[in-house]
Amino acid sequence: MRSALLELLQLALPVGLAPLLSGLVRKLKARLNGRIGPGLLQPYRDLSRLLRKEVVLAPNASWLFRTSPYLIFAAIWLAAAIVPTFATGLLLSRTADLIALVALLGTARFALALAGMDVGTGFGGIGASREMMIASLAEPAMLMVTFTVALVVRSTSLQHIAEYLLTHDVGIRISLLLGVLSLLIVAIAENARIPVDNPATHLELTMVHEAMVLEYSGRHLALIEGAAMVKLLLYVSLVAAIFFPWGLATDIDDARALAVGLGSYVLKLALAGVALAFLETSIAKMRVFRLAELLGGALLLGLLAAIFLYVSQEL
Repeated sequence: MRSALLELLQLALPVGLAPLLSGLVRKLKARLNGRIGPGLLQPYRDLSRLLRKEVVLAPNASWLFRTSPYLIFAAIWLAAAIVPTFATGLLLSRTADLIALVALLGTARFALALAGMDVGTGFGGIGASREMMIASLAEPAMLMVTFTVALVVRSTSLQHIAEYLLTHDVGIRISLLLGVLSLLIVAIAENARIPVDNPATHLELTMVHEAMVLEYSGRHLALIEGAAMVKLLLYVSLVAAIFFPWGLATDIDDARALAVGLGSYVLKLALAGVALAFLETSIAKMRVFRLAELLGGALLLGLLAAIFLYVSQEL
């Protein structure tokens, strides 16, 4: 019974806390720019408003356009649910795998790109092509980080990775430092944040994510916007579980450990929101044609991390 309740909590956390994380980032960015900004709960109100609105479909929209929001949200929600957040040893955590996580994110990205091109608008095609360009470099970089961590832990299971790094002294490894830097760049690119994209604007020549969802409305748009919020929380949870697993409860029967794990997870989300807000207010958006340099750097960092780790183990 306890395992089932904890698993339900694990499923509810990404959906429940993702809008709050986005609201925190928006609020801090507004305050840093000298504005009052929206409240922390404004994303909840926005999603609720969109869910109540009627869906407007283009005359030439196919079944793919109508079903993609549900597929995107389900894939990203499942990916977020298998990442250990406050405890290990849960039902879904035992089957969580980094390669499966990359596959789920790739499925959601593929569905979003197809939906963006389905209606046949110019913006949708531009956004889809840019999304695929970013993915062509971000996915290999994330896989190289996966291989680096797998060489350390001898497993691609998220649960085993978190437990190993939590209970073993891995020392100071330059490969893990390069891996976390690579994963942070990938997280910024995958979530269409500055300097890759600006989620607060709708500039035709620069937008990536927003260009693919301009034709959506009502509950369809609510699902896509909610999936984007969950995806941001997913990457924060992933970085925390792999490289900063402190506070994770390894014994689900210990109520005190579970409380500490839940509190530490909320604290990690808050720190990540503060760091993201400071980053986005301190740098400018890059040109689209320079994104390959940034993501190429992430791929290089992931490759160097794997090479350094392999060489150090041979020595």
